[in-house]
Amino acid sequence: MSRSTEEKYRTVIDRNTFYFSNRTFEEQYEGHLNSIKETLLVLKNEISTNGLRKELLEQLLEHNDNGLKALLTLTGFSNESLKRLITLVRIVDDDMLSTLCNKDQWHEQTDDESISEWSDIKIKNMIRDNPYFREGIINIFFKGATVPFLSRTLPLFELKKLGIQKLNFDIQAMIDTLVRYKEKGSYGGKRERNAEKVIQNILAELDVSFDSGDLDKLSEKAPDTKRTMDFIIPNKQEPRIIIECSYLVTTSSGQGDKSKTEIAVKSLIMHHYPRAHFIGFVDGIGWYVRKNDLKRMVTAYEDVYTFHQDEIERFRKFVSEEIN
Repeated sequence: MSRSTEEKYRTVIDRNTFYFSNRTFEEQYEGHLNSIKETLLVLKNEISTNGLRKELLEQLLEHNDNGLKALLTLTGFSNESLKRLITLVRIVDDDMLSTLCNKDQWHEQTDDESISEWSDIKIKNMIRDNPYFREGIINIFFKGATVPFLSRTLPLFELKKLGIQKLNFDIQAMIDTLVRYKEKGSYGGKRERNAEKVIQNILAELDVSFDSGDLDKLSEKAPDTKRTMDFIIPNKQEPRIIIECSYLVTTSSGQGDKSKTEIAVKSLIMHHYPRAHFIGFVDGIGWYVRKNDLKRMVTAYEDVYTFHQDEIERFRKFVSEEIN
């Protein structure tokens, strides 16, 4: 039987549980957390007694199901970040990084087109079954920050998580880990970390005006298929350069849909704004490992750029020549 609005409203107010809690699950998960905590306490005691040795951490990964989680907890390195880093090792040809990770002992050379990110199960099995891979993981946490390629490539926020001080339960290093845990969400949300901010700064330096949002003609003629644009130079009424930015560090099935959307937008722009240049900034490891989606994506644009310094300079030159 239907109830009044007031009755339904009072139900939510008077019978509110405030925080949903499945008591059985909570107790089970507490057991999981305690297991990781005990693993870390045993590890700390072992290191205090016998000193920090790579072999000790390798044994931890090999024989303890929570070994990797304990190591990630100690350093503040997330599971997702580790997966990205393993993917990076697999696709990059850097001698120092490859040697550090024993890459030639566990990486099967495959067609670049078929590289995809490994699952948690795959990584767990590799750690269990391949001692060279296991040692490589430990080497990353011991010496990863000394590898020039990683120093140039990893954000400093992540690079600082790699180091012997954290593995040695150093108090200052553990405080650093706590601070980074606490501030990760805030760090990730800062506008300065947005790749679009780089483009915005370049346009400001060039004294080039721009709009963002919907193109006038597309809003009027194709309201159901249009999409908002990241940068419209110099304005929505008479666009000369239209820029879309897609920087991805993760992979998802949605990348295929995104490429289809951009191709459809290209057709609309060519029809309604035939004199405008539609270009894209397409970058990040997420696109690198989804090559088929990437190939479709780049067909949507007249030209594409990355955030490599050479590409940034090429973009500067292109905008300067088109606008001035």
